[in-house]
Amino acid sequence: MTTKSIYLIILTAAITGCGQTEQKSKNMTTDNPLLEKWSGPYNSVPPFDKVKVEQFVPAFEAAMAEKQKEIDAIANNTQEPDFANTLDALERSGQTLNNLVAVYGVWTSNMGSPEMDKVQEIIEPRLASFSDSIFQNHKIFVRIEKLYNDTAGKNYSEEQQRLLWRYYTDFVLAGAKLDEATKKKVADINQQLAALFTKFRQHQLADENDKFVEVSSKEELNGVPEDVINSYAEAAKEKNKTGVWLISNTRSAVEPFLTFGTNRPLREKVFSMFIKRGDNGDANDNNAIIPQILKLRAEKAKLMGYETFAHLKLADKMAKTPERTLELMEAVWPAAVKRAHQEVADMQKIADGEKAGIKIEPWDYRYYAEKVRKAKYDIDQNEVKEYLQLDKLREGMFYVAGELFNLKFTQVNDVPVFHQDVSVYKVENKNDGKFVGLWYFDPYARTGKRSGAWMTAYREQNTLDGNVTTIVSNNCNFIKGKGNEPVLVSWDDATTLFHEFGHALHGLCSQVKYPSLSGTNVATDYVEFPSQILERWLPTKPVLQHYALHYKTGKTLPDELLTKINNSAEFNQGFQTVEFLSSALVDMKIHLAGDKEIDPKVFEKETLKELNMPSEIVMRHRLPQFGHIFADDGYAAGYYSYLWSDVISADATEAFTGAKDGLYDKAVAEKLNQYVFSMGATMEEDKAYRLFRGRDPEVSALMRSRGFVK
Repeated sequence: MTTKSIYLIILTAAITGCGQTEQKSKNMTTDNPLLEKWSGPYNSVPPFDKVKVEQFVPAFEAAMAEKQKEIDAIANNTQEPDFANTLDALERSGQTLNNLVAVYGVWTSNMGSPEMDKVQEIIEPRLASFSDSIFQNHKIFVRIEKLYNDTAGKNYSEEQQRLLWRYYTDFVLAGAKLDEATKKKVADINQQLAALFTKFRQHQLADENDKFVEVSSKEELNGVPEDVINSYAEAAKEKNKTGVWLISNTRSAVEPFLTFGTNRPLREKVFSMFIKRGDNGDANDNNAIIPQILKLRAEKAKLMGYETFAHLKLADKMAKTPERTLELMEAVWPAAVKRAHQEVADMQKIADGEKAGIKIEPWDYRYYAEKVRKAKYDIDQNEVKEYLQLDKLREGMFYVAGELFNLKFTQVNDVPVFHQDVSVYKVENKNDGKFVGLWYFDPYARTGKRSGAWMTAYREQNTLDGNVTTIVSNNCNFIKGKGNEPVLVSWDDATTLFHEFGHALHGLCSQVKYPSLSGTNVATDYVEFPSQILERWLPTKPVLQHYALHYKTGKTLPDELLTKINNSAEFNQGFQTVEFLSSALVDMKIHLAGDKEIDPKVFEKETLKELNMPSEIVMRHRLPQFGHIFADDGYAAGYYSYLWSDVISADATEAFTGAKDGLYDKAVAEKLNQYVFSMGATMEEDKAYRLFRGRDPEVSALMRSRGFVK
């Protein structure tokens, strides 16, 4: 997942009236490090070591005021609009603000606190208001529209044409063509939404941080790997509890217990805690927030002239319409459900053979899936995990980046970081030594850090004014082990690690002129393609035989075990697809409901019933904790994007497997870099893919990759 927002990066506007007196604001901004031009090595770096929470609000006041002056200068320019005095000028505007937003994003996602929550409550609505003041600026839009409608004889490059389309489309979709009264209504809605998003996000984080299952006897943790048990002990220490173990309310803590814990009643308790995040009827309950968000989105879509919010959201995406996304999802759904039923039957057979006297329930799925895996493929996930050391996997990722994209990673220690867990690497072209950018790695879970895994760009690569190198980060939630023991990760977590690194490489490989088109600033239903395809290199021999080393003996992962891993590649695809796709379908259908009154609990239950959702599986993200679609607009009516992108990544993978040297074929890798990873959004996504593949992607490749067809 990538967390960048094109609106924040390109046209985040200024905040006014933050409740500070003029004198206090001046004092706070005199030597505020958040307003200083970035300095230091590697073409400058963020001043993470100087940041204090109380600096954010006055910094936003000053940075937004600066941005506003720049916008006013463009809007009031008496010269005829041309590319240089309008679009180039817009691209250059707000650099102080862009840098501030990058640091702010780190503190809201990686360094959360009650003090930062209060800052968000002030900042988020004003960010929305400020953004609207830019996108609804009539003078600016008139200049953009004139350029958009008058391209004859201008000899714009393809990248310039794409930038012009991007600006024009963003302005129109933000309401630039509306009358003033309607613009105001849209702006009011955006402010209300920003406040609701913040509440939803804070509730979700609070449930993850504050709720846990306390275990008083180690016997209750039977079956759970020792390194995971140690992490539960460390979690208890962090909460100042002794003699107990804490299973935190995060995926990284819960899933290992659900997979290996033999205590069935405790599995049910842990499972219930996890799926009820945001749904406990307490101060952190999100069920009342969801209908408000949906109603405001529906109203906004109507004001913009769209049938539903889903139609508005997909207007500039690859899919174009909600109907096309439903066509894809509903084509895959029956095969996924059929496979899931087969998986459950295999589990039930084992449970019956053990005389367990149970019917498989959602809290049993992962546990019995592991038993089926052992029975069918003679593979033990715990045995595999002993070879998956986080540090070695990171080296394996670097190896893949070198083989595919000629990148070399070297750790550096002369860059400030926001937490002691963060490490930084300079990235160079391994052939000519040219500096490419910086990669920050923040791998561990901690209080105040949101759950999951994601990629962020702190600075976009561009050549608008010289060679501006990128700064990207990967953020995960692996659980630290005991003392200095190596951190071991599951196969699924290793896959996630490679996935997020794919986003980072998308940013690092970027070679474009304009920051707005750089790196991962592509359509939401295309941005997951580079990350998903990189997952395919994890199970390859060069990675596993050189970097999957046993944490005790240092021995290479045996060929026999590698064969078992590859033979089981299609295992559990029914569960994984149904778990994801149910969330994607509910997301799309709830946003196609328009302005209907929605009770989230009822809607979720009835929609899943209509889909014939297997009772043994729960949505990967139930509505009260579905941050992808309710913590901001990023993936709202867009969670389908992971499936849409995986159609493309599965098809692209077959370009490699059909080549002479398979996944390490240099010729195919060069084309992937040229037309995908380095391209950014300088070309329409489907055109760029056709240049890589020679044709459009085929859904059949996805079905083959998941083992649904042979």
